[in-house]
Amino acid sequence: MIGNVVSRRYAKALFAVGAAKGESEQAKYGEQLAAIRTSLEEAPEAMAFFKNPAFSAEEKKAVVTQLVEKMSLEPMVKNFCDLLADRGRVEMLPAIAADYKAMMDAVSGVVTGELVTVSELNQDRKSAIQAQLEKQAGKKLELSFSTDESILGGIVLKVGDKVMDASLKAQLQILKENIKRGE
Repeated sequence: MIGNVVSRRYAKALFAVGAAKGESEQAKYGEQLAAIRTSLEEAPEAMAFFKNPAFSAEEKKAVVTQLVEKMSLEPMVKNFCDLLADRGRVEMLPAIAADYKAMMDAVSGVVTGELVTVSELNQDRKSAIQAQLEKQAGKKLELSFSTDESILGGIVLKVGDKVMDASLKAQLQILKENIKRGE
C-alpha cells in the first residue's frame, strides 16, 4: 500500500510537469516511462540490483545513467530517473510508469479492461467485441484478451474496478447457493 502511494506521488509530479509543458510533452514522458518499464521488466536481474540495499545510491545512479543514455530520453525524464536514484526509488519505476499511464488514460478518456474466455478468439471476433463495448461505454477501450478454462464457458469482463462475471462457473455457483438455501 505504501508503495502505491509513493509511486502515485512521483507519477503525479511528473504528470504535472508534463501538463505544464503541453500535451505532446506529457505523452512523450508517458511513452518514455513505458519504455523504461519494459526494459526493467525484461531484465529481472536489473530489478534485483535496484532492490538490493547492499549497493549504494551512487552505484544505482550510475546504472540508471547508463540505461537512460542508451535510451536517449528527454532531459526531464533523465532528471526524473536521477532523482529516483538519489532517493533510492529506482525499483519503483515500473509502478510509477503504470500510475502515469493510468493518469494519461483518465485524461484522454481511455478505459482499460480485460476479457476472459474459455478459448482463444479470432481477431475478427475480438475487434467486434471491442467495438461493441466501446459503443456501450461511450469511451475508447484498451481491451486485453486472455483465456481461462476454469470458467467452463461464457465470459468474464473486467473494466476498471468493475467485474461482470457471465461465466458458466459463476452461474453454477449461484445455482449451488440457491439449492443450499432451498430456493
